[in-house]
Amino acid sequence: MTQPAQPFAQEPGPTPLTRPTPSATPSDTATADLQRLRASIDNIDAALIHLLAERFKCTQRVGELKAREGMPPADPAREEVQVARLRELADAAGLDPTFAEKFLNFVIAEVIHHHEAIARD
Repeated sequence: MTQPAQPFAQEPGPTPLTRPTPSATPSDTATADLQRLRASIDNIDAALIHLLAERFKCTQRVGELKAREGMPPADPAREEVQVARLRELADAAGLDPTFAEKFLNFVIAEVIHHHEAIARD
């Protein structure tokens, strides 16, 4: 039996990534491992929130000091040093330095916003 002719030739394209088909019921070990890993992630998330809260308490005091002394809310030289320092820390820790910089820039923008509000009050 001959195969029907293809209407037009197709260029070979990239091979799609294949993932193992998940089993209908994960093993007890996999379920326990997943629960353990998720519990660790939850603990880390909680620690991050607490650390950010402490950081913002400190930056609140910095904003009050700057407002009292007539200093500008932003300090571009300090921000530049901090970005470089955290990029190096991220790289040493195996974290994408670009991600670390984006995160820090987000935090810095929020701090400056707070400092501006303090200076207005």
